[in-house]
Amino acid sequence: MTFHRILFLEHHPMWIYGLPKGFEKLGYKVKTCKPGKKTEQLIRRFKPTLIIAIGWTPANSTPRKQRLIAKLVKMSGAPFVYWSTEDPGYTENFSLPLIRRTKPDFVFTIHRPTVQKFRKKSLRVAHLDFGSDPETHRRLKSVKKYQGEVAVVANAYPQLYVQKPRHYRFKSLRKLVNPFLKAGVQVDFYGRNWGSMKKIFVTKVPKRWIHGYLPYTDAIKVYNSVKFVIGPQNAEDRLTQRTYEIMSSGGLLITDDTPEVRKWFRPGRDLLVSNSAHDTKKLILKYTKNPRLREKIRANAVRAAAKHTYQKRAAYVIKTLQKHGII
Repeated sequence: MTFHRILFLEHHPMWIYGLPKGFEKLGYKVKTCKPGKKTEQLIRRFKPTLIIAIGWTPANSTPRKQRLIAKLVKMSGAPFVYWSTEDPGYTENFSLPLIRRTKPDFVFTIHRPTVQKFRKKSLRVAHLDFGSDPETHRRLKSVKKYQGEVAVVANAYPQLYVQKPRHYRFKSLRKLVNPFLKAGVQVDFYGRNWGSMKKIFVTKVPKRWIHGYLPYTDAIKVYNSVKFVIGPQNAEDRLTQRTYEIMSSGGLLITDDTPEVRKWFRPGRDLLVSNSAHDTKKLILKYTKNPRLREKIRANAVRAAAKHTYQKRAAYVIKTLQKHGII
């Protein structure tokens, strides 16, 4: 293979343990960094043959930062790829403005229908889903600090709730969380702003169940220390990043019964799915007192997630860029 030096203009833990790890496992040399004053020096030393930016993060969140990215890419002379992970919800007010400012040579998006939207704007584009890194997201021994019955590891997004209370994410949370609360089961919430989401729950959630922000690399400790991990989806036509990460970590994921979930995974074998609060209640009754069944699904989850590693995603990126003559 042609050797590549790949620079990610990103240094957030949510991303550096993902796609960059996939490229490393393929044998490429990879650097990650937060774009800034020292990045020009890094580019001169490292001489990247490909530069990648991801999502909506502190590294690219403002027009000024996006213009800096454009400047750095131009200086490097390397092809530039943007992985658009906020589609379709923020395509118009974030993804497209960033693309206009940074002018990537190729765009990947997590949302299949958005591929056509980008193509109509004369962009070279392909679909690229999330995945997991089996070294980061792996089975661990249960950690006493995080032991419990069920956990949610996600941010609450109360501002989105005010704007769009009927958003799929909140419908998902209601049908997945409320049956546990009704049954008197403690649900531990890890993430920002859960104290502001009282309206979507059937009972008051005690403050001691709300734990606040959880460092990214600690999430796998939770997945391995509870009986159920609730993973709300944001829509029926795509999967959240945590779907893959929870399963790769061997967590028993309970999520929505969507076409996208069924496209890649088998309910009852790799994970648990629910269409309603009634479905969730039945799952609670069946699996709470059956550790053998839970363990079987957790083992299957790891195997199922192995088909979606970031190494495989990285190989797909390289193949796609070569096909389009980018590299």
